[in-house]
Amino acid sequence: MTGRYTEHDHEHYERPRRHTRPRTKERPTYDDARDGTVMTVDRGRFTLLVDGVTVTAMKARPLGRKGVVVGDRVRVVGDVSGTEGSLARIVEVSERTTVLRRTADDDDPVERVVVANADQLVVVTALADPEPRPRLIDRALVAAYDAKMRPLLCLTKSDLADPETLLSTYRSLGVPWVVTRKGGDLAELQGALQGRTSVLVGHSGVGKSTLVNALVPHAHREIGHVNAVTGRGRHTSTSALMLALPDGAGWIIDTPGIRSFGLAHVQPEDLIEAFPDLDEMTEDCPRGCTHGADEPECGLDEAVLRGEADPVRVESFRRLLAARSAPEY
Repeated sequence: MTGRYTEHDHEHYERPRRHTRPRTKERPTYDDARDGTVMTVDRGRFTLLVDGVTVTAMKARPLGRKGVVVGDRVRVVGDVSGTEGSLARIVEVSERTTVLRRTADDDDPVERVVVANADQLVVVTALADPEPRPRLIDRALVAAYDAKMRPLLCLTKSDLADPETLLSTYRSLGVPWVVTRKGGDLAELQGALQGRTSVLVGHSGVGKSTLVNALVPHAHREIGHVNAVTGRGRHTSTSALMLALPDGAGWIIDTPGIRSFGLAHVQPEDLIEAFPDLDEMTEDCPRGCTHGADEPECGLDEAVLRGEADPVRVESFRRLLAARSAPEY
């Protein structure tokens, strides 16, 4: 039996394949690219600092869906003169040393990168007007520990309330803190920011923009006010902005006021690594132990019974652990 077609039929011949032109594996090397740092992001445009010059750039197409955030160290080509109307291209994003993440909700699997390459998270909270939100503070601390960043509590408006009430909650965790007041001396805060890249986070109305304007006089960040009825502040900052501290003392990144800090991405085993003394006590925990208060045979409980662990410190750690799923209010 012969086939359906013979060698003399047109259908016998193989049809030409589409896109038969061989693709080159050569890619641009960008040997002439310059190093820059992302200072702010606004609707697909990136403001960079390149050799001390402020440059506007867009993301090159080969980067695809790769996100570029404030704090990223990038390589750029094109017009880096910084003149009005000039536009450069970001062609490469360097590996990040730290990544501060949050999710919209606790059951939201999509992570949002807030900033990159910062080494300190400054949790700004007012002692009054508006009232402190300890659960939100806890969540911010969890995010800091997960990102391997140094946490710092900055308590504002100490002229309105005694800071000791709030500090007693965090002293056992060993979280460093500074206390400020309206028109007061900021030397202690400036010392804590010295030589670091610090991210300032806090909900609206806590005085974050006031601090930024005092630390960086030319920042001109808009200052909001607290609603007398709701007790909440009004959003003033709409995007993250990286600013240089005077005299090369370091960098701060001001972020918009937050109303939530989802922690769906944080795992218990990652959190306890931030507390080496407690982590060592969990080596004999049953498999799958989350180290929570309701876990049977948890090594933390055994250590407390033996007098090897401070029960207040263990309780404070478990409060942070519970913050991953507890309501923020």
